[in-house]
Amino acid sequence: MITVSYYVACSLDGYIAAADGSVDWLSDFHSEGEDFGYAEFFESVDAMVMGSATYEQVLGFGDWPYGEKPCWVMSQRPIQAVRPEIAITGLGPAEILAEIEDHHLTRAWLVGGARAAGAFRAYGLIDEYLITVLPILLGDGVPLFVDEGPLLKLQLVKNGSVGKGAVTLHYCRSEDG
Repeated sequence: MITVSYYVACSLDGYIAAADGSVDWLSDFHSEGEDFGYAEFFESVDAMVMGSATYEQVLGFGDWPYGEKPCWVMSQRPIQAVRPEIAITGLGPAEILAEIEDHHLTRAWLVGGARAAGAFRAYGLIDEYLITVLPILLGDGVPLFVDEGPLLKLQLVKNGSVGKGAVTLHYCRSEDG
């Protein structure tokens, strides 16, 4: 069975990107020696899923930062895969997870964005939420999730304070709903 982890940074007011989709505001929180647990988390995943806007944004950063780990990009429009391990797909969340399981992979990182996360959430397919809340108010932007979903109770697994006033929150779905 595959585990889906939504690992993301957000502003205190719940946005993962500015209104124009940019994430430039995140650079204020980069510091030498502090990766907010990213390296350890990245090592633990063997597949990635992201939306097309996130994919195009990542391409704009330069070199593909995810090495040869397989990546499924959810898109309803034609876009190009720039590497052989990237699959552009119009499939829904459950079908993507079936493909990931067919590759004998066990942990997928739901990289973003909000529509992809919302689609997975709507079907109850996110197993854990690893959210780093940064001490900034954007006032507007791309929310943590787009689209409404059912009520979902979560259980806090771990929390902690990290560099520059950020807080990490690790939640899993609650056993009682």
